[in-house]
Amino acid sequence: MIIGCPKEIKNNENRVALTPGGALELVRRGHTVLVQTQAGANSGYSDADYVQAGAEIQPDIQSVYARAETIVKVKEPIEEEYALIREGQLLFTYFHFASSRPLTEAMVHSGAVCLAYETVKAPDGSLPLLVPMSEVAGRMSVQEGAKYLERHAGGRGILLGGVPGVPPARVLILGAGIVGTEAAKMAAGLHANVTLMDINLDRLRYLANILPANVTLVFSSEYNIRRELDRVDLIIGAVLIPGAKAPHLITRQMLSEMRDGSVVIDVAVDQGGCIETCHPTTHEDPTYVIDGVIHYCVANMPGAVPFTSTLALTNATFPYLLQIAQKGWERATDENPGLKAGLNIVHGEIVYEEVAEAFA
Repeated sequence: MIIGCPKEIKNNENRVALTPGGALELVRRGHTVLVQTQAGANSGYSDADYVQAGAEIQPDIQSVYARAETIVKVKEPIEEEYALIREGQLLFTYFHFASSRPLTEAMVHSGAVCLAYETVKAPDGSLPLLVPMSEVAGRMSVQEGAKYLERHAGGRGILLGGVPGVPPARVLILGAGIVGTEAAKMAAGLHANVTLMDINLDRLRYLANILPANVTLVFSSEYNIRRELDRVDLIIGAVLIPGAKAPHLITRQMLSEMRDGSVVIDVAVDQGGCIETCHPTTHEDPTYVIDGVIHYCVANMPGAVPFTSTLALTNATFPYLLQIAQKGWERATDENPGLKAGLNIVHGEIVYEEVAEAFA
């Protein structure tokens, strides 16, 4: 199989979808690996590293798409890439279709096969290709929140953990999945006063046994969320409905109840966001202010720490990519139901129910 790894061109996306180590394993098995020049540079990998692994360096993105049967990426194709995608070509990457009609329509029109990282399932029903980036984003959300609470960044001038004699910041986390749990661990570790909400009581019971005492676990409801708004300093949105658009748990009207200089970070923004006033931003221009509240809504947060993120992501994705390379996507998905769950669009047809429902 000919596998292509283009350089990510989304704003400030510094990750790469294939490491030299991954390229080496594919080449050893007889596959051809095409890597666009400088694709791995921001993650710490030079063209020479890929050449040493047996990959072929391509001068531009057009040559990668033109030759490859399978394209492996980190983020969804952007508009400049749409015309490069061929009918029958497999794209293996994060898509988050439900939040973007233009992307969905472009991929349907292309006739390509779109296998989405975010809906691949493990035997236990978990989402193994979301986990590593969710871990990174959850931890980063607290790091970024602490930064934007500083006065010079427009925040209220609050130290997240406080000091003896001064109370710590109050942090509200919506969603107790991987993102929310990692955010709670980080915020609690910095001695913040943390409230973590979810509607899954079994999950809350489990977390009650592993999270520290400065994390309060609360059943999520509009009433309980509203009770926190006028006293919270940082809100982290971490809601996920696999493949579907996230629900708005905080509306524009509710936002007005928050204090000036408080911060919201919506990690669910690539799925439409769980805070109504959030829209995607970039690392180049990450924040904006509505009703005195700082919004940080970068859709590719892990791109800011590409060395860590690339390794975490490819550790998870490479075994699936190897299955695809060895068997072809049709046989690989037939034999692995979890991988088959990653199929979102096939030859112009939306085959993932939640995506179809989003645009019904």
